[in-house]
Amino acid sequence: MSNLNFQSINQAALSALPTLLRRWLPDGIQRGHEYIARNPRRDDTRAGSFSVNIRTGKWADFATGDKGGDVISLAAYLSHKKQGEAAHALADMLGVKIHG
Repeated sequence: MSNLNFQSINQAALSALPTLLRRWLPDGIQRGHEYIARNPRRDDTRAGSFSVNIRTGKWADFATGDKGGDVISLAAYLSHKKQGEAAHALADMLGVKIHG
């Protein structure tokens, strides 16, 4: 799994990020370049502390300190998967070549 092309997968995922976010976090809203939603990994009753930058893919839950720097890490976090597993799943979903 070490030869996964994370850069290509992240680039494709970033291009599709608004669509992915609507699928993964359907109750979220976009404010400028930020997508703000409730964190499905905890008992989050209101949107506000969990956000994703739709230009960069960086995300954070400011209430818990959980954060990541790209779409693969977000997919891994939301799906409770390891980075490699999340990268494979995203590549399959987006039709991206995963090695190279």
